[in-house]
Amino acid sequence: MKRLNGKIALITGSSSGIGAASALRFAEEGAIVVGYDMNEPKAGDWVAATGLQPESFFIQGDVTDSAAVAAAVQQVKARFGRLDILLNSAGIAGAGSVHLVGPEDFDRTIAVNLKGTYLPCHHALPLMMEQRSGVILNLASIEGLEAQEFTASYNASKGAVVLLSKNMAIDYGRWGIRVNAICPGYIETPLTAQMEDPVLRAKVAGDSQLGRFGTPREVANVALFLASDEASYVSGAAMTVDGGTTAGKRLGIAEMFGLAPA
Repeated sequence: MKRLNGKIALITGSSSGIGAASALRFAEEGAIVVGYDMNEPKAGDWVAATGLQPESFFIQGDVTDSAAVAAAVQQVKARFGRLDILLNSAGIAGAGSVHLVGPEDFDRTIAVNLKGTYLPCHHALPLMMEQRSGVILNLASIEGLEAQEFTASYNASKGAVVLLSKNMAIDYGRWGIRVNAICPGYIETPLTAQMEDPVLRAKVAGDSQLGRFGTPREVANVALFLASDEASYVSGAAMTVDGGTTAGKRLGIAEMFGLAPA
Protein backbone atom coordinates (compact mmCIF):
# COMPACT_ATOMS: atom_id res chain seq x y z
CA MET A 1 0.00 0.00 0.00
CA LYS A 2 1.36 3.40 -0.96
CA ARG A 3 1.76 5.78 1.95
CA LEU A 4 -0.52 8.54 0.60
CA ASN A 5 -2.88 6.42 -1.43
CA GLY A 6 -5.96 8.46 -2.38
CA LYS A 7 -4.94 11.55 -0.38
CA ILE A 8 -5.55 15.06 -1.76
CA ALA A 9 -2.62 17.45 -1.34
CA LEU A 10 -2.39 21.18 -2.06
CA ILE A 11 1.17 22.45 -2.50
CA THR A 12 2.09 26.10 -2.81
CA GLY A 13 5.34 26.97 -4.55
CA SER A 14 4.89 23.81 -6.58
CA SER A 15 6.52 24.88 -9.84
CA SER A 16 10.12 24.27 -8.83
CA GLY A 17 12.50 23.34 -6.05
CA ILE A 18 11.22 21.68 -2.88
CA GLY A 19 7.55 22.21 -3.78
CA ALA A 20 7.89 20.43 -7.12
CA ALA A 21 10.00 17.64 -5.62
CA SER A 22 7.38 17.14 -2.90
CA ALA A 23 4.62 17.01 -5.51
CA LEU A 24 6.46 14.19 -7.24
CA ARG A 25 7.14 12.26 -4.03
CA PHE A 26 3.51 12.61 -2.95
CA ALA A 27 2.31 11.44 -6.37
CA GLU A 28 4.71 8.50 -6.27
CA GLU A 29 3.05 7.48 -3.01
CA GLY A 30 -0.48 7.71 -4.39
CA ALA A 31 -1.59 11.28 -3.68
CA ILE A 32 -3.49 13.53 -6.08
CA VAL A 33 -1.65 16.83 -6.06
CA VAL A 34 -2.97 20.34 -6.69
CA GLY A 35 -0.19 22.83 -7.36
CA TYR A 36 -0.39 26.56 -6.67
CA ASP A 37 2.29 28.98 -7.81
CA MET A 38 2.87 32.38 -9.41
CA ASN A 39 4.88 30.71 -12.18
CA GLU A 40 3.54 27.99 -14.41
CA PRO A 41 5.60 24.78 -14.31
CA LYS A 42 7.31 23.95 -17.59
CA ALA A 43 9.13 20.70 -16.96
CA GLY A 44 10.71 18.57 -14.27
CA ASP A 45 9.19 17.16 -11.12
CA TRP A 46 5.74 18.76 -11.41
CA VAL A 47 5.21 17.39 -14.92
CA ALA A 48 6.38 13.96 -13.71
CA ALA A 49 3.90 14.15 -10.82
CA THR A 50 0.96 14.85 -13.13
CA GLY A 51 2.08 11.98 -15.32
CA LEU A 52 1.79 9.63 -12.35
CA GLN A 53 -1.52 11.10 -11.12
CA PRO A 54 -3.53 12.46 -14.09
CA GLU A 55 -6.20 13.91 -11.78
CA SER A 56 -3.62 16.34 -10.46
CA PHE A 57 -3.85 19.91 -11.71
CA PHE A 58 -2.21 23.31 -11.37
CA ILE A 59 -3.62 26.70 -10.34
CA GLN A 60 -1.69 29.85 -11.07
CA GLY A 61 -1.91 32.36 -8.25
CA ASP A 62 -0.21 34.50 -5.63
CA VAL A 63 0.03 33.25 -2.03
CA THR A 64 -0.35 36.82 -0.77
CA ASP A 65 -3.75 37.22 -2.51
CA SER A 66 -6.39 36.09 -0.01
CA ALA A 67 -9.22 35.87 -2.55
CA ALA A 68 -7.10 33.83 -4.97
CA VAL A 69 -5.99 31.41 -2.25
CA ALA A 70 -9.57 31.03 -1.02
CA ALA A 71 -10.70 30.28 -4.57
CA ALA A 72 -8.00 27.63 -4.94
CA VAL A 73 -9.09 25.87 -1.74
CA GLN A 74 -12.71 26.01 -2.86
CA GLN A 75 -11.71 24.53 -6.21
CA VAL A 76 -10.08 21.62 -4.41
CA LYS A 77 -13.18 21.15 -2.25
CA ALA A 78 -15.51 21.29 -5.26
CA ARG A 79 -13.43 18.75 -7.19
CA PHE A 80 -12.60 16.27 -4.43
CA GLY A 81 -14.75 17.14 -1.42
CA ARG A 82 -11.81 17.25 0.97
CA LEU A 83 -8.21 18.32 1.52
CA ASP A 84 -5.89 15.96 3.37
CA ILE A 85 -2.50 17.68 3.11
CA LEU A 86 -1.43 21.30 2.77
CA LEU A 87 2.25 21.96 2.10
CA ASN A 88 3.23 25.63 2.14
CA SER A 89 6.54 25.84 0.28
CA ALA A 90 6.28 29.18 -1.54
CA GLY A 91 8.98 31.59 -0.42
CA ILE A 92 11.50 34.23 -1.39
CA ALA A 93 14.91 35.29 -0.14
CA GLY A 94 15.48 38.51 1.76
CA ALA A 95 19.02 39.86 2.00
CA GLY A 96 20.36 42.78 4.01
CA SER A 97 20.88 44.00 7.56
CA VAL A 98 18.08 45.99 9.18
CA HIS A 99 19.44 49.45 8.37
CA LEU A 100 19.86 48.45 4.72
CA VAL A 101 16.52 46.74 4.13
CA GLY A 102 13.89 49.18 2.89
CA PRO A 103 10.36 48.96 4.26
CA GLU A 104 8.97 47.78 0.92
CA ASP A 105 11.51 44.94 0.67
CA PHE A 106 10.90 43.95 4.28
CA ASP A 107 7.15 43.94 3.74
CA ARG A 108 7.51 41.82 0.61
CA THR A 109 9.58 39.15 2.38
CA ILE A 110 7.14 39.00 5.30
CA ALA A 111 4.18 38.98 2.91
CA VAL A 112 5.36 36.01 0.87
CA ASN A 113 7.06 33.93 3.55
CA LEU A 114 4.75 34.56 6.52
CA LYS A 115 1.43 35.86 5.20
CA GLY A 116 1.82 33.45 2.26
CA THR A 117 1.91 30.65 4.81
CA TYR A 118 -0.90 32.03 6.95
CA LEU A 119 -3.39 32.56 4.10
CA PRO A 120 -3.47 28.96 2.75
CA CYS A 121 -3.77 27.72 6.35
CA HIS A 122 -6.52 30.26 7.08
CA HIS A 123 -8.59 29.10 4.12
CA ALA A 124 -7.84 25.37 4.38
CA LEU A 125 -8.42 24.93 8.11
CA PRO A 126 -12.24 25.19 8.06
CA LEU A 127 -12.37 22.31 5.56
CA MET A 128 -9.95 20.22 7.63
CA MET A 129 -11.89 21.04 10.80
CA GLU A 130 -15.07 19.89 9.09
CA GLN A 131 -13.30 16.63 8.22
CA ARG A 132 -11.67 16.45 11.66
CA SER A 133 -8.47 15.44 9.95
CA GLY A 134 -5.61 16.93 8.00
CA VAL A 135 -1.89 17.58 7.85
CA ILE A 136 -0.31 21.00 7.42
CA LEU A 137 3.40 21.31 6.64
CA ASN A 138 5.00 24.74 6.61
CA LEU A 139 8.38 25.19 4.99
CA ALA A 140 10.48 27.28 7.36
CA SER A 141 14.28 27.19 7.44
CA ILE A 142 17.19 26.61 9.80
CA GLU A 143 17.38 30.40 9.57
CA GLY A 144 14.12 30.41 11.49
CA LEU A 145 15.90 28.56 14.30
CA GLU A 146 19.20 30.42 14.39
CA ALA A 147 20.18 33.72 12.84
CA GLN A 148 22.56 34.29 9.96
CA GLU A 149 24.30 37.49 9.03
CA PHE A 150 22.79 39.83 6.44
CA THR A 151 19.39 38.11 6.22
CA ALA A 152 17.30 40.03 8.76
CA SER A 153 13.93 39.94 7.03
CA TYR A 154 14.32 36.31 5.94
CA ASN A 155 15.32 35.24 9.47
CA ALA A 156 12.35 37.12 10.92
CA SER A 157 9.87 35.62 8.45
CA LYS A 158 11.04 32.04 8.91
CA GLY A 159 11.24 32.31 12.69
CA ALA A 160 7.64 33.47 12.62
CA VAL A 161 6.66 30.48 10.45
CA VAL A 162 8.15 28.12 13.04
CA LEU A 163 6.13 29.65 15.89
CA LEU A 164 2.99 29.94 13.77
CA SER A 165 3.26 26.20 13.09
CA LYS A 166 3.62 25.41 16.78
CA ASN A 167 0.65 27.64 17.58
CA MET A 168 -1.52 25.83 15.04
CA ALA A 169 -0.41 22.45 16.38
CA ILE A 170 -1.80 23.55 19.76
CA ASP A 171 -5.01 25.10 18.46
CA TYR A 172 -6.02 22.40 15.97
CA GLY A 173 -4.69 19.14 17.38
CA ARG A 174 -8.07 18.57 19.07
CA TRP A 175 -9.61 18.66 15.58
CA GLY A 176 -7.38 15.81 14.41
CA ILE A 177 -5.10 18.16 12.47
CA ARG A 178 -1.32 17.80 12.70
CA VAL A 179 0.92 20.81 11.95
CA ASN A 180 4.69 20.75 11.58
CA ALA A 181 7.43 23.02 10.28
CA ILE A 182 10.19 21.74 8.03
CA CYS A 183 13.49 23.59 8.40
CA PRO A 184 15.84 22.93 5.49
CA GLY A 185 19.44 24.01 5.41
CA TYR A 186 21.06 24.95 2.13
CA ILE A 187 19.34 23.02 -0.65
CA GLU A 188 20.08 23.11 -4.38
CA THR A 189 17.09 25.19 -5.49
CA PRO A 190 16.52 28.28 -7.64
CA LEU A 191 16.75 30.27 -4.39
CA THR A 192 20.28 29.09 -3.53
CA ALA A 193 21.31 29.26 -7.19
CA GLN A 194 21.46 33.03 -6.62
CA MET A 195 24.52 32.32 -4.48
CA GLU A 196 27.05 32.36 -7.32
CA ASP A 197 30.34 33.04 -5.51
CA PRO A 198 32.29 29.72 -5.44
CA VAL A 199 34.14 30.61 -2.22
CA LEU A 200 30.86 31.33 -0.41
CA ARG A 201 29.25 28.16 -1.77
CA ALA A 202 32.21 26.10 -0.56
CA LYS A 203 31.99 27.72 2.89
CA VAL A 204 28.26 27.02 3.13
CA ALA A 205 28.71 23.41 2.02
CA GLY A 206 31.52 23.03 4.56
CA ASP A 207 29.25 24.17 7.39
CA SER A 208 27.15 21.06 6.81
CA GLN A 209 28.52 18.03 8.64
CA LEU A 210 27.97 16.11 5.39
CA GLY A 211 29.99 18.67 3.43
CA ARG A 212 27.46 19.44 0.72
CA PHE A 213 24.21 21.14 -0.21
CA GLY A 214 21.07 19.05 0.08
CA THR A 215 18.69 18.18 -2.74
CA PRO A 216 14.99 19.05 -3.02
CA ARG A 217 14.14 15.35 -3.01
CA GLU A 218 15.86 14.89 0.35
CA VAL A 219 13.55 17.53 1.84
CA ALA A 220 10.58 16.03 -0.01
CA ASN A 221 11.29 12.68 1.62
CA VAL A 222 10.89 14.31 5.04
CA ALA A 223 7.69 16.04 3.90
CA LEU A 224 6.39 12.67 2.74
CA PHE A 225 7.08 11.10 6.13
CA LEU A 226 5.39 13.96 7.99
CA ALA A 227 2.38 13.85 5.67
CA SER A 228 1.95 10.10 6.10
CA ASP A 229 0.36 8.08 8.88
CA GLU A 230 3.87 6.99 9.87
CA ALA A 231 4.11 10.41 11.58
CA SER A 232 0.70 10.13 13.23
CA TYR A 233 2.07 11.28 16.62
CA VAL A 234 4.30 14.06 15.28
CA SER A 235 2.85 17.55 15.64
CA GLY A 236 4.33 20.90 16.62
CA ALA A 237 7.80 19.88 15.50
CA ALA A 238 10.36 22.02 13.69
CA MET A 239 12.27 19.33 11.84
CA THR A 240 15.68 20.21 10.45
CA VAL A 241 16.85 18.81 7.12
CA ASP A 242 20.29 20.37 7.01
CA GLY A 243 22.98 17.71 6.87
CA GLY A 244 23.91 18.49 10.47
CA THR A 245 24.53 22.22 9.95
CA THR A 246 22.74 23.17 13.17
CA ALA A 247 24.17 20.23 15.15
CA GLY A 248 27.25 22.24 16.09
CA LYS A 249 30.65 23.31 14.79
CA ARG A 250 33.87 21.56 13.86
CA LEU A 251 36.99 23.25 15.25
CA GLY A 252 39.62 20.99 13.67
CA ILE A 253 40.28 19.00 16.84
CA ALA A 254 39.69 15.65 15.13
CA GLU A 255 42.34 16.57 12.56
CA MET A 256 44.78 17.52 15.36
CA PHE A 257 44.43 14.05 16.86
CA GLY A 258 44.50 12.25 13.52
CA LEU A 259 40.92 11.08 13.85
CA ALA A 260 39.49 12.64 10.68
CA PRO A 261 39.06 10.48 7.56
CA ALA A 262 41.94 10.67 5.12
